[in-house]
Amino acid sequence: MKKSATIRDVAREAGVSVAVVSRVLNEGTGPVAALTRAKVVEVIEALNYRPKAAARDLQKQTTSTIGLVLADLTNPFFARLADRVVWEARARGVHVVLLTTQEDPHLEAESIDTLIERSVAAVIATPAGGNVDKWARLTDLGINVVFVDREIAELPDLDVVTIRNDVSAETATNHLIGLGHTRIGFISGPADTSTGRVRVLGFRRAMESAGLRVDQELIHHIPFRGDAGADAVGALLGLGEPPTGIIVGNTAQVRSALRRIKQSDIDVPGELSLVVFDDNPWTELVSPPLTVIRQPIDMLALHSVELAVGRAKGTLPDQPRRIEVDAEFVRRSSSAPVTQTTPAT
Repeated sequence: MKKSATIRDVAREAGVSVAVVSRVLNEGTGPVAALTRAKVVEVIEALNYRPKAAARDLQKQTTSTIGLVLADLTNPFFARLADRVVWEARARGVHVVLLTTQEDPHLEAESIDTLIERSVAAVIATPAGGNVDKWARLTDLGINVVFVDREIAELPDLDVVTIRNDVSAETATNHLIGLGHTRIGFISGPADTSTGRVRVLGFRRAMESAGLRVDQELIHHIPFRGDAGADAVGALLGLGEPPTGIIVGNTAQVRSALRRIKQSDIDVPGELSLVVFDDNPWTELVSPPLTVIRQPIDMLALHSVELAVGRAKGTLPDQPRRIEVDAEFVRRSSSAPVTQTTPAT
């Protein structure tokens, strides 16, 4: 069966950008030279190109639908992100189809196929790190994709909205270094995710800038799902020379890591200082309240929806956009100057 022509096929055959084709299809969204318009129309007719219905709805300012693919709704970060994306979309008269992948690349692939069948106007997604061909297929069909929180290096032409993960990890590490800690453990996400890699880079940069040795045994890349946070904390505390500070840069594993620390009967922050990524209502209510990197979820949602809707309407420049926002460092009582006492296992 012959594959349907995409907006990118039209742009390539006509020798113009996707944005120019979009402006031809949607009069009033931008100027196009007469000869260029005629060439694009000729190619559209030759290829029998038919733009997606959902995108046309958005371009005509009528209610349409965008897809939202998130990794794990049991993670409070993604649950709140979903809530804010839906709020921002509805404020613009746009519906949202929400799918969760549970960090499973096979479910992610199925989700992408579902969104193609639904003819959504655009997709906001937190990728698991694979399915490069599947994501590229979406864009080939003229469905714009905005990656939020994470990204895929093999797809540099897609829009990305994220926090400055390396800077955030560097800030957390510098905080502990400033308190006199020299042996610091870092628990991050999987190394095949952008957040997992980049946060460790920020940690290493802070340690090396302070002239401190980075022991590989102090760095743990762990899955987002399951109870690996407890195992990572147990491994760190079981070292011959355990860390005096730990940074949990894996938002999904904060509760698991904290539970293992509580079970170990270790005094926080007297024996062990703790900094965690992301803020929840309970992080301020536990004893002691946790020092956190608070991620600006409202801003991530706002920028993601603006990009997704703007792309579908054809009102943005053709070049991919990368928007990075700053997270907020909030010091509470779980971090303190280092003491000579080392944690007991």
